[in-house]
Amino acid sequence: MSQAQHLVIGLGELGSVFATGLLKLGHTVVPILRNQNLTEMAQDITTPASVWVCVAEKDIHNLLAEIPEAWRSQLILIQNELLPHDWQQHHIPNPTVISVWFEKKAGKLPQVVLPSVTYGALSELVIAVYNKLNLPIRQLVSEDALRFELVLKNLYIQTSNIAGLAVGGTTSELVEQHGHLMQAVANDVIALQEKLTNHHFDHTQLMEALKTAFYGDPNHSCMGRSAPARLQRALALAKQHNITLPSITAIAASH
Repeated sequence: MSQAQHLVIGLGELGSVFATGLLKLGHTVVPILRNQNLTEMAQDITTPASVWVCVAEKDIHNLLAEIPEAWRSQLILIQNELLPHDWQQHHIPNPTVISVWFEKKAGKLPQVVLPSVTYGALSELVIAVYNKLNLPIRQLVSEDALRFELVLKNLYIQTSNIAGLAVGGTTSELVEQHGHLMQAVANDVIALQEKLTNHHFDHTQLMEALKTAFYGDPNHSCMGRSAPARLQRALALAKQHNITLPSITAIAASH
């Protein structure tokens, strides 16, 4: 084809949103379902303009292991629970990454919590897609800034979900009515993130940013359907890296 092709792997809620944005920009979009053979597709699509990886967190590693070599420089990753080691272990050095801060449910418009953030070679394309969709986004200026933002998103997702298993409610209620539990779970999550990134973060800065996010959509339910799986993934990573997460372990014991 004469026109550059943009590949979207995974056509769930987020994948469909980004595919729509690309189409509205006038780009050619090739949807790829999870069960399609990427190696075979790469024989026909040798130099895609971008490859948006929109599969679930639990599928990301298997998918990255299958990405054809010719596509690897064009990857755009959007997953929650994503950290640099997740792509580095698959010998993917510099993907474009989005920390997505809107929620999209079937039949509803996107619900924005905060402006999303992006970093990488294809950031201008990402920003153009967001602008076309009337969604807020800002561009990061360094890998350190990206690392902080990915840890913040993980802190938001894991703290709200795991604490939500214990008390339910909304993110604003977690701050206002269960502050001690929120802090205890957040301390565990930060300890895990620091171990996984081999980096120390300013805990006060992270907690202030977390509360800002919790009030970005104050009526956001803490406990999504993925909460039990997030809890188990956190414990599995803690065991793998030989660290103790007392508050998260206690919540797991009661569920």
